[in-house]
Amino acid sequence: MDSPVAVLKSVGPKLVPFFKTTCIYYILWLDADKPTLFSALIKCLPVLSLCVFVLLHGMSLSDMHTYARRILGGLVFSALGDAFLIWQHIDGIYFIYGMVMFAIAHVLYIVSFGFRPLRLPVGAALFGVAAGMYAVLYPGLHGVYSVLVGVYVLLLWLMLWRGMARLQVRNDLWTWTKLCACVGALLFIISDTLLGVNKFRIPIPYNRALIMTTYYAAQLGIALSVADLKDPASGDVTTCGAPDVTASSNDVHCSNNEDVFELKDMSAHSFSNGLCCAKKME
Repeated sequence: MDSPVAVLKSVGPKLVPFFKTTCIYYILWLDADKPTLFSALIKCLPVLSLCVFVLLHGMSLSDMHTYARRILGGLVFSALGDAFLIWQHIDGIYFIYGMVMFAIAHVLYIVSFGFRPLRLPVGAALFGVAAGMYAVLYPGLHGVYSVLVGVYVLLLWLMLWRGMARLQVRNDLWTWTKLCACVGALLFIISDTLLGVNKFRIPIPYNRALIMTTYYAAQLGIALSVADLKDPASGDVTTCGAPDVTASSNDVHCSNNEDVFELKDMSAHSFSNGLCCAKKME
């Protein structure tokens, strides 16, 4: 596993468009009460830049890039959600459309993070906090929002649970990119909690700046979680998944939740986006 400094030196130039477009968003600070296609584009550009980052880091239809494809899908649906929310002050239906887009994004992130290891105690604790969050918002919810917000809150905290479950702080199972995903999920909850409280309960001072800053940081953290993926043509990391203990010393059987495949003449090696991966033997 590369060190954080080495990886950041590698991915840093690919993140320049994200930081530039984020600065443009704050410099222009277009009137949220007067939505236009231009303001929608400016708001979406940072997330679209992260889509480009994921693509530039490597993309294919192979098993190796299953994680990256799902993260990319989550970013795309997030950008669509951003666009819909631009018009929420004109018609409330756009807020619902935005919620649906972000809900799909969260599902993709959840599937990306996977369900192994399960770590049920962590999930139980987080769902208790989620229930408290919903209880705070509930007095301000009416009609369809009572159901939609409840489902959305559940997905938010499910995403954080799966992000935290991947953090196994022991031996070679620890990687900083898993931490990025976990922090990204946490920041997403902070951002959406601020948005929910501001919309359904009480106005929050500087709410737009707080919501968008935590939101962009959240998406950056999640996008950075693909940073340890490498091109198999380089002869380094080939795939990721969980090892099959029945495999022989020369063959490693790996799976990425759904797909199971066999790798010849490989040896197990730690990997940030799975429990293990395979690395070519010398």
